[in-house]
Amino acid sequence: ATTENPSFAVIAPLLSRCRVVTLNRLTEEDLATIVRQALADEERGLGRQRLALAPDALELLVSVSDGDGRSALNSLEVAASLAAAGGGAERPADITRALMEQALQKKALLYDKSGEEHYNLISALHKSLRGSDPDAALYWLARMFAAGEDPFFIARRMVRFASEDVGNADPQALSITMAAMEAFRFLGHPEGELALAQAAVYLATAPKSNSVYAAYGSAQDAVTRGGSLPVPLHIRNAPTKLMQELGYGQGYRYAHDYRDAFAPQDYLPEELKGQVFYHPTDRGYERTVAERLARWRDLRARRKPKHPPEPGDTG
Repeated sequence: ATTENPSFAVIAPLLSRCRVVTLNRLTEEDLATIVRQALADEERGLGRQRLALAPDALELLVSVSDGDGRSALNSLEVAASLAAAGGGAERPADITRALMEQALQKKALLYDKSGEEHYNLISALHKSLRGSDPDAALYWLARMFAAGEDPFFIARRMVRFASEDVGNADPQALSITMAAMEAFRFLGHPEGELALAQAAVYLATAPKSNSVYAAYGSAQDAVTRGGSLPVPLHIRNAPTKLMQELGYGQGYRYAHDYRDAFAPQDYLPEELKGQVFYHPTDRGYERTVAERLARWRDLRARRKPKHPPEPGDTG
């Protein structure tokens, strides 16, 4: 038996030989019923103590127990002990909210850094950022901090998000997120948490683009399919005379010698000539990138430059 997802907590050979029965967390109504029964039951519960549980104390206990009946009963038992110590021999003190807070001391959030909830919460943060919801992002960030998550794990995922989901739609997102990580390294808890919160809000409200992420995946696929395609001769380095005689670097056009520092020439292997991996969106700064690339790709498709160029020539 395990209180965690068996996919994480039970080894695969054992799991394959077991029947998995899922026991869901209890609702707040279920927990309240369990607590009332424990207070009333004289045989198996606390009925003989004739304790009265204030409604706001019950509400707090149910909320903090987080769906765990055993946790609720354990906390109730501690509160009952405190009430007995505070009351007289004949009649214990009632369980007030203040006494319940004393019994609970501090809520231990449901969290296992190596289990399912660890991945559930970081997934919730990532998807809230992607969905442009700063309020949800702040909530999940606060949940992870409250549970003791490694802040640099959170920061690393946010840095990744800045490239994967924001990308060139807002190039500042990566710098801001890196700066937030360094700010936390400098400040630590709790002051540094605000820097990561600021970065989370920035990421959630930034324009989104996964074009770079998709383009890099396409480039990786091309490498896998094509293998080690040769570098075109005109963009090879030619540090020796022999390499120059073999044609290395011949015909290369230095971009800065051309208008707008653009020389229409091919840079991909011959087998991938004309291949396009990067398709920028029309969101944020990427709209400017898209317009610039469209102009360059049109020039590259329509003509090749003269060589050598005339001053200020476009090709």
